[in-house]
Amino acid sequence: MSGHGAPEADAVDATGLDVVVVAGTWHDTIAEGLVAGAARVLAASGATWRLVRVPGSFELPVVCQAALEAGADAAVALGVIIRGGTPHFEYVSSAATDGLTRVALQTGKPVGFGVLTLDDEQQGLDRAGLPGSREDKGAEAADAALRTALVLRGIRG
Repeated sequence: MSGHGAPEADAVDATGLDVVVVAGTWHDTIAEGLVAGAARVLAASGATWRLVRVPGSFELPVVCQAALEAGADAAVALGVIIRGGTPHFEYVSSAATDGLTRVALQTGKPVGFGVLTLDDEQQGLDRAGLPGSREDKGAEAADAALRTALVLRGIRG
């Protein structure tokens, strides 16, 4: 499982940070698990946050960019892309990944990456933070966004 070797992390105090969670709506059981994991971490951190829904993972970059340009300190991008029998998987995965990276670099603000690129639905269920899941990628993405926003705040003074 890809989570092997993940660092153990205590809850972070992110009081004063404003975070936008942008979540796709495809594969609703997995997507809802990702959102719930991010929500737990954000609520425990003291950050102010809100959830925005988009149709799918392809739309994540533009909405994350808009949220960050509107003043959010960080964004958390959550989506689910499951491989099918066409090249669509590669196109959407690449567009979402490249787009979110570009948004973070252009805005100078973190984007927590919680986009699952999967071969099958079971891999998503194993990573969505649901009962019986081995990983909680929504929580990990939110935690990464918060910690990176705090590092940037410290660097910029």
